[in-house]
Amino acid sequence: MNQIRPLIPLLVTAGILIGGNGLQGTFISLRALQEGFSPSVIGLVGTGYNLGFAIGCVYITRVIRSIGHIRAFSALAAIASAASISMVLLIDPFFWFLMRLIQGVCFAGLFAVVESWLNARVTNATRARTLSVYRFVDLGSVTLAQYLIPTVGIDGFQLFAIISMALTLSLVPISFADRSSPEPPDAVRFNVKTLWQISPLATVGCVVVGLTNSVFRSLGPVYAEGIGMSIAAIATFMSVGIFAGVVLQYPLGHYSDKLDRRKIILVATLGSLAAGVFIAFVAGDSTLLNYAGIFFFGAFAMPLYSLCSAHANDHAKEGQHALVSAGTLFFWSIGAVIGPLFASFMLDIFGPHALFIYMAVVLALFLGYTVQRMTVREGVPTERRTMSFRNLLRTSTFFNKLATPPSEDKPENK
Repeated sequence: MNQIRPLIPLLVTAGILIGGNGLQGTFISLRALQEGFSPSVIGLVGTGYNLGFAIGCVYITRVIRSIGHIRAFSALAAIASAASISMVLLIDPFFWFLMRLIQGVCFAGLFAVVESWLNARVTNATRARTLSVYRFVDLGSVTLAQYLIPTVGIDGFQLFAIISMALTLSLVPISFADRSSPEPPDAVRFNVKTLWQISPLATVGCVVVGLTNSVFRSLGPVYAEGIGMSIAAIATFMSVGIFAGVVLQYPLGHYSDKLDRRKIILVATLGSLAAGVFIAFVAGDSTLLNYAGIFFFGAFAMPLYSLCSAHANDHAKEGQHALVSAGTLFFWSIGAVIGPLFASFMLDIFGPHALFIYMAVVLALFLGYTVQRMTVREGVPTERRTMSFRNLLRTSTFFNKLATPPSEDKPENK
């Protein structure tokens, strides 16, 4: 703890940001339903956030290098706070899309600032413990934040104000994190062609994760409300799916390090596909059965991103790991932009259960593609793998740097 104590202000800031972001995603969907927005319009609003996030990932490094960590964080937190509170002032789909796009840009930048700052302060001796605390902060803040919705209610301006206050207060701990801002991070290179050449399976897998997992986060509340769940039950439904994401991360990761990683990707895809089919065709309107279904969906679907990233790193050459990190996040963003938009039209036309039918179809296609790739390319033997499985958050390209000891991620062409 003596070694981690200097990082506590940054971890507190991360908890506020992650919790506020998780709360906002669920709340905006429910409030939009109350305001009479159709599922397709809600999907468009969710797409705005993911589109902004993708833009932020590309440009945030330039901002940090130009004005430094603390100034970049202060500006982005102020803009995100203003965008959040302004949504209660004008209830309009296009305006909400624009505000969510701005929030996406800002949150991509805020997470990048925190994680690059952590990466600059962490040592190899504290790396594993810092990551464990960070994952605990992530899980705890998102799960607990969901229950502010039934506690406060979705009427009025209160939750908008709470989210805005959280973003403003996130400035306090990071302002006391250090007397000086760390050195600006190295520029992040995005080379989508390189990632495809390294691993087509990982590239498609990251898009699939964006097409499915982002749909759960954006439209899961719409599905739950559509089958008659109460506000408290919707908060539990979302929390169960999010919490389940850590249950199989390490067992699946452990076996993926020992076996052909594509076999574990098949297991995770098949498990999430089966859970999606169960929710769509068996769970019906039963709250308990939907809890069970979303638990297994989260348990199998959430590790897919980390598994695909690890598979890409198996094929990456020395100096390409940073490109893999940026590329996987970029392709996930593509799926996250398309997924909510397409799935919301399915909801509009066919009703709430179409959400998990859509996800099951996407996962079934990916299952077939994985089998096909296994027939045309040999797996990488375990003794030739340069990196092991790591449980990755899709918060910024710097999280992978935080999870990777410098000796395993040498820069290109040095």
